[in-house]
Amino acid sequence: METKRMSRREFLTLAGAASGAALLAACQPKATPTAVPAKPTDTPLPKPTATPPPAEKVTIEFLGEPGGAEWRDEEQEKFRAENPNIEWVQVEQPEVVSRLEQLLTLVAAGTPPDCARVESDVYRTFCKYELLLGISDRIAADPELSKPDYWIQPQERDRCEYEGEWYGIGSCWVAPHFYYNRSLFDELGVEPPSNDPDEAWTWDEFLEIARQLTVDTNGKHPGEAGFDATNIDRWGAFWPTWWIPLHAAVQSNGADWVDPQTGKIALDNPAAMEALQRVADLKLVHQVALSQAAFDTLGMAEADFLSTKKVGLYNTGSWSVNWLWEIEGGLGTGVLPKMTRPATDMQAHLITIVKETEHPEEAWKLIRFLASPWFQERYCQNGLWLPSQTALMTPEAIARWCTPPVHPEGYELIVTEYAPKYGHYLTMPVGYVKATEAVLTPAFDKLWIGDAKAADVLPAAVAEANRIMEEEQARP
Repeated sequence: METKRMSRREFLTLAGAASGAALLAACQPKATPTAVPAKPTDTPLPKPTATPPPAEKVTIEFLGEPGGAEWRDEEQEKFRAENPNIEWVQVEQPEVVSRLEQLLTLVAAGTPPDCARVESDVYRTFCKYELLLGISDRIAADPELSKPDYWIQPQERDRCEYEGEWYGIGSCWVAPHFYYNRSLFDELGVEPPSNDPDEAWTWDEFLEIARQLTVDTNGKHPGEAGFDATNIDRWGAFWPTWWIPLHAAVQSNGADWVDPQTGKIALDNPAAMEALQRVADLKLVHQVALSQAAFDTLGMAEADFLSTKKVGLYNTGSWSVNWLWEIEGGLGTGVLPKMTRPATDMQAHLITIVKETEHPEEAWKLIRFLASPWFQERYCQNGLWLPSQTALMTPEAIARWCTPPVHPEGYELIVTEYAPKYGHYLTMPVGYVKATEAVLTPAFDKLWIGDAKAADVLPAAVAEANRIMEEEQARP
């Protein structure tokens, strides 16, 4: 087949945008192969015919982890049983490069893998440069995937569709929410956050709870005479200042990070700037939050902050259930506070077929397998993923995978009410990564340390970011 080689400029442009992080693990009992029924003895046997030669085995290479390496043998065994003529092989990734950099290198060299995991921040860039194979026709022809209620919508369509075509399928969903140590709230007699979005705290209610939780080494709280903000014994909250938790805040104030109509960054909207300023003021004004810089400097694991009760309310992604459920004192979860409405972010990587594969039909069978409820359920079961398929959101399915001791009591409301009804996907257009790194991140840095207000730095930064994106999108 003809191979389209990338120019050096295209490769460098894409390589500069390559980023993302893999979240791994989970297990589920092996599936039992279905036995083939024997023919009735009274059925006349056909005349002997020549035995057809066995189908040629096709090897399909997958770059990046579609799920978790620990259970790959089990997954490959099931896939092989369903597709005996296809061998699923994982492409080794050198530690010195990211997976996306490796994919770009392989494509540029004319030796691409058949399938790849692609992070959401560069997905549309990969689509623009025709690195991925369109799969809309295959989805439409599939009796299950074509059902309008197979996925949680409209979020699945929002992330997969590029200029009217799907080039990938989301692996799952993840969404930020609160974590807390149940024993701490019991000791203090403080009511913890609910998993029910209808009972979400207002922002002011959250601030009051955070003040009660925050205490310095002398036992004083913010606002009390003698409170020492330089010697905090326990921070009331931690709200990370990277894009997933920040997007949740922006959406909670009724604003968009990227305008869904124009595709432009919209963080100069007054409601968006207000939301970001409120996050900054948790530390700068109200003195109730651990800053991102302090968090990074301390070098403690998430479980340590909660187990030692150094942080009262911890905002991080749903994936953290996977390693936080065993904390001493018992893990609790709750929805984030609302500014004008309940809201959270919904994200995850996509599984794709590389356009230059020589085996598109076999590659599709692998992607189809990775988009099955059987594959996804194991990663929901151990707290790493939230489902993107409605088959895993029925009461019967939830009773199988959303269970103690991994999932806290009431967590099913995060799954069925909070994420699908109040979760928003952040679409990252072509050029988004470059624009963010060049101008938005430096503007945010000034905001977090108190050198500037959101309204002082974001309008100009957003204008420049949109100019950069327009320039990238205009490249041939």
